[in-house]
Amino acid sequence: MDSDDLEPTRPKAGQKDLDEMSIEAIGEYIGGLKAEIARAEAAIEAKKAARAGADAFFKS
Repeated sequence: MDSDDLEPTRPKAGQKDLDEMSIEAIGEYIGGLKAEIARAEAAIEAKKAARAGADAFFKS
């Protein structure tokens, strides 16, 4: 048996233990996650625009 088998499992890195958080704290956590999703989606759109510009340049 490995000693790691005896260790309690912990949430994955970046995940919070929601059982220990208040309703208000979970709401704030969700707000932060939504803001991060919006930031990631904006980065995707910027990359798509850059790719489209490069495609148009090289197709000419």
